Amino acid sequence: MATQIGSAQGGGDGAPSETGGSLTARAVRQYARAPRRGWVALGGWRVGWRRRRPHGRRRGRLLIGATLSFALLALLGGLTAAATMLWVLHDLPLGEGRAKARDRSIAVEAADGTPLGRLGPLKLMDAPRAAFPDILVKAVLSIEDRRFYEHRGVDLSGIVRAARRNYDAGGIVEGGSTITQQLVKARYLNSERTYGRKLREVFLAMWLELSLGKDEILTRYLNSIYMGAGAEGVPAAARLYFDKPPSALSLSEAALLAGLIKAPSRLNPLRNPELAYERAAQVLDAMVENRAIDRKTAEAAKQHPAALRRPAMATQGGTWFSDWVAQEALEVTSGFPGETRVRTTLLPALQRLAEQVVGDALRKNADHNVTQAALVAMRPDGAVLAMVGGRDFKESQFNRAVQAMRQPGSAFKLFVYMAALRHGAKLDDTVDASAPEVNGWEPENYGGREYDGKITLADAFAHSVNTAAVRLALQVGLDNVVAAARELGIDTPMPRVPSLALGSAEVSLLNLTAAYAAVLAGQAPVRPWGVASFASPTQPRLISVGPLGAGGERHALGDLQGKLTELLQLPVEEGTAQAAALDGFAAGKTGTTQDNRDAWFIGFDETLTVGIWVGNDDRSPMRGVTGGSLPAVMWKEFMTKAGARLADAERARAEKDKPASASDGARQRATCDQRACARRYRSFDADDCTYQPYGRGRRQVCEIAATAEQRFEAAAPPTDDDGQLEVQCNYEMCGRIYSSFRREDCTYQPYDGGARRLCQR
Repeated sequence: MATQIGSAQGGGDGAPSETGGSLTARAVRQYARAPRRGWVALGGWRVGWRRRRPHGRRRGRLLIGATLSFALLALLGGLTAAATMLWVLHDLPLGEGRAKARDRSIAVEAADGTPLGRLGPLKLMDAPRAAFPDILVKAVLSIEDRRFYEHRGVDLSGIVRAARRNYDAGGIVEGGSTITQQLVKARYLNSERTYGRKLREVFLAMWLELSLGKDEILTRYLNSIYMGAGAEGVPAAARLYFDKPPSALSLSEAALLAGLIKAPSRLNPLRNPELAYERAAQVLDAMVENRAIDRKTAEAAKQHPAALRRPAMATQGGTWFSDWVAQEALEVTSGFPGETRVRTTLLPALQRLAEQVVGDALRKNADHNVTQAALVAMRPDGAVLAMVGGRDFKESQFNRAVQAMRQPGSAFKLFVYMAALRHGAKLDDTVDASAPEVNGWEPENYGGREYDGKITLADAFAHSVNTAAVRLALQVGLDNVVAAARELGIDTPMPRVPSLALGSAEVSLLNLTAAYAAVLAGQAPVRPWGVASFASPTQPRLISVGPLGAGGERHALGDLQGKLTELLQLPVEEGTAQAAALDGFAAGKTGTTQDNRDAWFIGFDETLTVGIWVGNDDRSPMRGVTGGSLPAVMWKEFMTKAGARLADAERARAEKDKPASASDGARQRATCDQRACARRYRSFDADDCTYQPYGRGRRQVCEIAATAEQRFEAAAPPTDDDGQLEVQCNYEMCGRIYSSFRREDCTYQPYDGGARRLCQR
């Protein structure tokens, strides 16, 4: 303090003042109360000062301020971290992640159990930690995350090491992501490349480390990582490449699988074996460097690399039928996780025959500008036995039997004549065959042929007279024509215009073939279906599905079936489809569109309905090809050979399903309660009192004992009071249609394995 303090009016230092107390004391008191800077008058003096705070007090206040600032920053940081964590985790299911929402893997089989390949990715049931051998874990950790058991989700030293190696190599040779981060990317996050996603990845990795143990993280990782060729998880990869569980993997096999993780598609051993084995050698070197194995063991494994062994499920379904049946298989097996096995209706022998017929026809008729064809074969109940959707599935996966919508031409006339027959017309009735004019439009007959006067319905249909079909459609009403088509199952748009009678509305081959199958079945509509049964890890026994899986109620056609069958025999016997005639019963209709852009033949014999279409994808005209030429010839070739192959398949199935005991059918019928057995077992066969157990085993005898009265009744076929057979049917027709037909009670064994049914013909 700068001051000038002197005596005034005789006062000196320490002298008493008028107010009591010395001058110095008064100055000190005023100084204590005064501001930090200023001046004051003391006596006759101006005293100025600048007060300094004590050092200890100043440090204390600074410490308090710093502490408060740090606490405030810590609070803000904690709130920010908490908000970020909530943003990261608010919509993430940590319990299961995205793995359960992925497509299920379905192993598809033919009707005889022959593997047809796989639908969707191969994802088996998650395996526990104990199922993964130490040699596999060491291989994965050595090449992917050596410090997995040391870091807490994010490995800073690993990031630095990877950056240094990438810099030295002049490119990316090593990543810095930990196994925890890879799990986050594979199971919880999408594939977008943004800073927000990366931030979520880091935070979620740290959160998983806090929430789950290391072994649990590693187990989830090994069960979900993509391993190439559609395999998701190490269990699926071990099955796909080596046909064994993870617990049985050798060192060389474990090294190959661990090497796939970096680039599963590029290193897929099924496509690039050299790259895969080179990467496996790198894994073995990494294991040596990580002291997981010694050099001698690694060299021995390199000398004996893993040998691939591909099971049936290794091949993805590569046929038009597999693609078509996929949606039905997914719906039927919904709710069953993991690898599901689906038994379909496809008969390999008929499928090979169909592919041969289509391939030969296209090769022999290339000069007629025919580049594509399709074929569908089905039973009367809609079970699809063969399907060809084009020339070559590898060249084009477009299914022309299902996806292509084309004009059916005269094959649509079935519905015109069905509407007329339903409204009382007879085949020997006549119709005016001259060309009608409707709003300036006149139909033309093939080849420009003109008709004057009337023609019978039988002749008009047999020779596919367009003018007569249009007049008949106008007489019966276009609404009734559409109703007839709908009744038989045609579900595409059908504009109510006169040209509808000539097939101007587009349909698919599968849909049109099913409509003709309804005539053979005597019930409508027939819905095509392809899944007969299925099994899953949680339900290992085959569960029967059958035509009920196709859904929808059907009604009997009654007397109309016989009339339509007789109508459809006419083109084959004396009309446009004579090239399709068989030695026995055959019925069907040709179809040809304008300028020969499409040619069809749809027909059936006693057991099969087969539809064939030929044409070009660009709808360019064919040269001289009609429904009565190439399609009819192809149909005959297929049907002529299909009978024997179908019979062989039936015999093989019957032998496989032969009862385990008591082969005498009459005795078995007498020893079981048929009504009780039928209620208990859906596959019950009253002919021999057997049922098909859920699984691949042989048929078993129903052990519900029959009463004495039932045993007496079973000794003879059912008769009325006059001793005549109680049930009557068309024995000749039923015997031709159903190979399992039994004359004594007019019943047959349905294809789906259910209880015997009455032949209503």
